[in-house]
Amino acid sequence: MTMLFMLIIILLLIGGGLWGWPLIAGVFGLSTVTDKPSALKNIVQLMKAYELTPAEVSEAFQLPNTSDLTPTKDGKGHVAKTLFTYLGAIFILSGVATYIGMFWGSMGSIMRVLVTLGISYVLLIVLVSALHEKKFPKLILPLSLACIVMMTGGWFVFIGELFPQGGNWRTPALFVFGIMALQQGVLFSKYHRSVQVFATLFFIYAFMNVGLDLLRLPMAYIAIILGASLFLVALALEKTSHRLLAEPALFIGICWMSNGLFDRVAIFTQTNWASLVIGICLISTAYGLQKETRFPRLISLGYLVGSLMVYSGLFDLVENTPVELLYLAVTTSALYACVALHSRALLLTTVLAMLGFIGYYSTEHFSNSLGWPITLILMGVIFFAISSVALKLNKRI
Repeated sequence: MTMLFMLIIILLLIGGGLWGWPLIAGVFGLSTVTDKPSALKNIVQLMKAYELTPAEVSEAFQLPNTSDLTPTKDGKGHVAKTLFTYLGAIFILSGVATYIGMFWGSMGSIMRVLVTLGISYVLLIVLVSALHEKKFPKLILPLSLACIVMMTGGWFVFIGELFPQGGNWRTPALFVFGIMALQQGVLFSKYHRSVQVFATLFFIYAFMNVGLDLLRLPMAYIAIILGASLFLVALALEKTSHRLLAEPALFIGICWMSNGLFDRVAIFTQTNWASLVIGICLISTAYGLQKETRFPRLISLGYLVGSLMVYSGLFDLVENTPVELLYLAVTTSALYACVALHSRALLLTTVLAMLGFIGYYSTEHFSNSLGWPITLILMGVIFFAISSVALKLNKRI
């Protein structure tokens, strides 16, 4: 078993180096736009993400700017209607929640089931009616979420009242998550809404998580299995009309899987090596995503989190060793990558790592030496001069 997981980790590392392991990245920000080529690359990423054609972009570019700002005749009435609809729904749900909270202790078992599971099924009937009649489209999302939350809690209340002496929470959770996944799957097959896709996936993976836990599989292995499968589901969602869910699904799958991998690598080696290995994979993955112009909002966090893990793991490895200055060499080399990749996230962590190491090294070895700060200042002036010469050469080329 140990050799099998070591082989998996090696294959994943090789895949990350070949830009084929988009399994660990982040979720914040687009690639930094600093010049015209970067702006064009950013535009291409957006066009691919939203399947825009050059003809559509050209048509939108030629439209007058004031065309979208013309108010409609019923704009104010529509806003007022939507506002009062939301207020009405909020007050109804608040009243139900307040009633349940005030009288929960004095209720019997049947009453508790009715005010939770019963009301949730009333909400479900209202939701199905709204979906079927295609009225109040803006209420579909909040109504769906309210129905999901209340129905999940209602089923747990029902099981708790029916089996009050139950000690194992996994069995009722498995039942509830299975029922909810089946129900949301039926709704999705009929109405094809993104919120139903989200709910179905949520309850399916909750069901599988609890089921694998019942089989006494270690949590790290569960995280690797479910994270990898959710990653594949995210890639499939990217090709559907529900592509809006692809990026968050990919992020969750990545976090899930990377957590399991980190745990396994840390067991086989040490925490600092695990941080270094997973960090390198993150940076490789972010670069692969940038080259493929896919999921642009995941790139910056991949560089940010990956570089933080690499720098922290590397520092822990070289601290108080004869090769301490290797850390400064690595961070200095990373500055070139920051410029080449146009990544402010990577630049931020690299600068912080360099400053932190210089401060640490100065305190440890030159705390009472006047020549060391002067040397640092002179080195800074030299680097400024080199950058000026490099800029002039670049303009000539």
